[in-house]
Amino acid sequence: MGCVAVPSEITREQGNEYDCKPRSLMVDFFLGFSCWWWPLSILFQSPIGRVLSFVFDRMLFQVCLYFYCKFLWRCLKFVMRKLTGRCELQRICYSTKPGASRTMKIETSLRDSKSKLLQTSVSVHPDAIEKTIEDIMELKKINPDINPQLGISLQACLLQIVGYRNLIADVEKLRREPYDSDNPQHEEMLLKLWKFLKPNTPLESRISKQWCEIGFQGDDPKTDFRGMGLLGLYNLQYFAERDAAAAQQVLSDSLHPKCSKFSKAEWEKKRMDKAIGYSFAIVGINITDLAYNLLVSGALKTHFYNIAPEAPTLSHFQQTFCYLMHEFHKFWIEEDPTDIMEFNRVREKFRKRIIKQLRNPDMALCPHFAASEGLINM
Repeated sequence: MGCVAVPSEITREQGNEYDCKPRSLMVDFFLGFSCWWWPLSILFQSPIGRVLSFVFDRMLFQVCLYFYCKFLWRCLKFVMRKLTGRCELQRICYSTKPGASRTMKIETSLRDSKSKLLQTSVSVHPDAIEKTIEDIMELKKINPDINPQLGISLQACLLQIVGYRNLIADVEKLRREPYDSDNPQHEEMLLKLWKFLKPNTPLESRISKQWCEIGFQGDDPKTDFRGMGLLGLYNLQYFAERDAAAAQQVLSDSLHPKCSKFSKAEWEKKRMDKAIGYSFAIVGINITDLAYNLLVSGALKTHFYNIAPEAPTLSHFQQTFCYLMHEFHKFWIEEDPTDIMEFNRVREKFRKRIIKQLRNPDMALCPHFAASEGLINM
């Protein structure tokens, strides 16, 4: 038996018998909206929902930030140029004092520019900086005879920016180079470290338990350099050689904290009779790791851009290590840990304090020892 087609008129009539008044599109929208929003609202009240809500908020923030940086910020820069008659680089150089504040703003402006020339200028070879500045001035249609100070300011900033990137590469190269006991230069540096720290005590043999006296873990220090490679040895030797008196005092205090040079009142206040010492060399390698991470993360830009009038060098990094070593020693005594197992807690607290200081754009880690004399050049 075949199917019988139902006329459209009958369908409409039957439909009208069962339907109420036709719904508007707005009613249909809200009914449909409630169908999926109700279960979502219940979901967002659950722990998983709160996480999803947080992720959604972050994504929304990132999208808004992207559109701000991509469109609104560039529109604002265009308006500012029309109003002031100066490009962003000019406004930064003329309105911001030299140092980290200016250099970091210049770095951000160049990196975020839509111009390929400006983007790549932060990674050019140091010898090409002068030519790069000429190209930038030409691109921005700036007359160097009318604006001579701009070229000088840009050159100083680019030297610091490029120098910081090159410093990371130099430090990374040392960190990746392992200590080699068959390398005469490596062995010589290690033996010099002993002589600088223990000038009145001869080392009986290359493999000796005496190494524990300066804070190594075993009778052969080469095994302790695995984490930081030659960088740890370079820093320790630099501290012991350039500021021998301070290094020897820190070593002595680390072995005998009760004998630390405090007044009697300070000694009683800090309960130095119960103070815990630490392994000088191992802590030095650990502080090297801290300095390395501060450098790579960019946290040390504030410090280096404020102290180095041109490109920061490996010596600046080693001087910073000396400062961190000196400050950590004081911080360790102030924290008064109950045992060496608290080292990680103290180190993390110290790291957070240093990072907090470096967030200040005017911050320069102040020198407290001979190794940093003449370092600050504000």
